[in-house]
Amino acid sequence: MRPELSGTAIDETAGWLRNADRVTVLTGAGISTESGIPDFRGPDGVWTRDPAAVGLVSLPDYLADEDVRRRAWLSRRDNPAWHASPNAAHLALVELERAGRLWATITQNIDGLHQRAGADPSRVIELHGTLYQVECLQCGRRVPMTEVLDRVASGDPDPACTACGGIQKAATVAFGQQLDRSVLSTATAAAAAADVFVAIGTSLTVHPAAGLVDLAAAAGARIVIVNAEPTPYDEIAARRFAAPIGVVVPALVRRVLSGNG
Repeated sequence: MRPELSGTAIDETAGWLRNADRVTVLTGAGISTESGIPDFRGPDGVWTRDPAAVGLVSLPDYLADEDVRRRAWLSRRDNPAWHASPNAAHLALVELERAGRLWATITQNIDGLHQRAGADPSRVIELHGTLYQVECLQCGRRVPMTEVLDRVASGDPDPACTACGGIQKAATVAFGQQLDRSVLSTATAAAAAADVFVAIGTSLTVHPAAGLVDLAAAAGARIVIVNAEPTPYDEIAARRFAAPIGVVVPALVRRVLSGNG
């Protein structure tokens, strides 16, 4: 057994979660890798294997280059999220929520797996938006992604908004694009209100998401990190687990719900 998975570490951390009035979780790409969705910056990440793929999520490149938009639509069509299923970690967090122990799940992911696992959508804060909708960058109109992908399949490689003719993209936050202020405000409040703040599967290098750890810590929350690779916040964490997320998170939740620890 890894040292961080010793009974003492799991039991003590579970005790923090059980005794907290409010637990807030922040999830990143690492929680979804066990569902078959690759991360971006890891050793086998999308951008590690294909650095040019970063251009598909750069707003200036997207607006300026029709070819980038065409490739982006094909990337959306082929996104593994369409066929992925929630894994043990997603399901365990739903159990924690239904037991009244999880106040909010802030996610950097666009794959919708928390909701598909059964999480209350009102408690899931999608910092970087969602793959499942398309927005017009001119008029702001939103439509289901499937509706626009049907147009791509019918031979329209760069489908324009049917309302105003503007450029459309997934309703996700690209590089060079601001986060939705109301979403960020909700996430900030959830971080500041936490007694325990758990960061799962995130490198904690992308801001403003990483800054939520600072907010939680400044408000007095215990910080727990579950991530395979080191993060810039490891030194302030009360506990860090480097073991697989699909092992650690269910183990913690089992201890919380059993009352042991």
